[in-house]
Amino acid sequence: MAQEILINVGAVEIRIAVVEHGRLEALNRERTLGDDDEATAGRSFVGDIVLGRVAKVLSAVQAAFVEIGHERAGFLGAREARCLADASGDHEPAIGQLVREGDAVLVQIIKDPIGEKGARLSASVTIPGRLCVLAPYQPGIALSRRIEDEAKRARLQALGEALTGEGELIAGAGYIFRTAAIGAGAEELREDAVRLAQDWRAILDARRKAKPPALLHRDLDPVARALRDLVRGDTARILIDDAEAAQAARLFCRRAIPEAEARIMLFEGPGALFDDLENDIDGLMRPRVPLQCGGWITVEGTDALTAVDVNSGGFTHASGLEDASLTVNLEAARELGRQIRLRGIGGLIVVDFMHMKEEAHVDRVLDALTESLSRDGAPVSVSRPSPLGLVEITRKRVREPLVSRLSESCAACAGQGKVRRPDAVAMDVLRRIETAARAAPGRRIHVRAAPEVIRWLDGQGEGLRAALARRGAANLAFEQDPTCSREGFDVVTLP
Repeated sequence: MAQEILINVGAVEIRIAVVEHGRLEALNRERTLGDDDEATAGRSFVGDIVLGRVAKVLSAVQAAFVEIGHERAGFLGAREARCLADASGDHEPAIGQLVREGDAVLVQIIKDPIGEKGARLSASVTIPGRLCVLAPYQPGIALSRRIEDEAKRARLQALGEALTGEGELIAGAGYIFRTAAIGAGAEELREDAVRLAQDWRAILDARRKAKPPALLHRDLDPVARALRDLVRGDTARILIDDAEAAQAARLFCRRAIPEAEARIMLFEGPGALFDDLENDIDGLMRPRVPLQCGGWITVEGTDALTAVDVNSGGFTHASGLEDASLTVNLEAARELGRQIRLRGIGGLIVVDFMHMKEEAHVDRVLDALTESLSRDGAPVSVSRPSPLGLVEITRKRVREPLVSRLSESCAACAGQGKVRRPDAVAMDVLRRIETAARAAPGRRIHVRAAPEVIRWLDGQGEGLRAALARRGAANLAFEQDPTCSREGFDVVTLP
């Protein structure tokens, strides 16, 4: 079965899933309503381009704090700011040579706020398109590391060099060709580059009029961004469960990805679009992941690292312990890349595989792990087992992992466990409301839930009720029930 992209457009949240061979392979959730500074629970700020103001220069750590209009200042390291230096210099400039307190500086958010840390910033701004990425401050042509065929690389390199110097483009800018560019022709690449040049000129024009801190450019909306980044040649269909969003997606494809427009389909039932995925999605909040062989892996996150344990359960192999360990480890390695991707885990990951004596078996497991981790293109490194048998993985982290975005420390157990956040439970309530509205159009819907969940829903104001009304749930009542657990709620259709 080819790839399918499923887009669930709710009143407050958009969920985007990639399904391959009937399995959930990628998931993105993004809020469309609520506090715009809630990066942890809401939308990602990665890709935003901001005119910031340097608040403090820290020579000791070679970095600067930059006000970008968020609650916490962003962090700009000297390495990420070096494009601000005089190009004639051969040495790595110090942060104090690049920015001073009070300076206005154009920066891009490259990592969302995580925990108590503010957003990570770069002055090397890039603007992604469908086929290429514009790098205004990085001259030359670069290619995605995932383009491995030398003939294809040489062809794209030549096409890219032919692009430079054209009047409609940005003089001195560079381009990074994405994997989607592999089969593209010169005219397609030029059209994509021209659109990016127009975006960059609009940013520069906005900069001249803005006072820092000011947002100058925001990436595409979640649906258009998914189409730009996820659609492939083997994408069979794109299912969207909202008519307005489906029409907007068709218009975007008509302009940017003409070959994908015919694959967009409006999902009208039966049931809800994500019905077959909800169990998998709920499972991402649980530490234990079952394996088909009968074993399992356990994924536990801490502030410092994510620990993964591989357990065989009751699995045995007729050839003995070594082959049993190999079988379980191979399945765990293939599943682990998928779980890391779906859970949004980054940073340091330590895996305790079952012990194997044969070096050839170790190599097979490491190859399977590396392949499963490489599927989304995130920078990743995998070590050989340590003397204690532990495999270390580092993966680029750009935002909080899913479990942190959707849960919080449990007050009842002094922070030793996790309980779902009120807004995460509210997302389930809203989906249930939409399901009830589709089943009984025009009927009154009564919602009973824990006080903190109802308070969050009420706090969204008329924007939420208007969004629900557009989806057929105009006649709605919320009731706080102190006897409800945080995750317990009722959605009832009244006569």
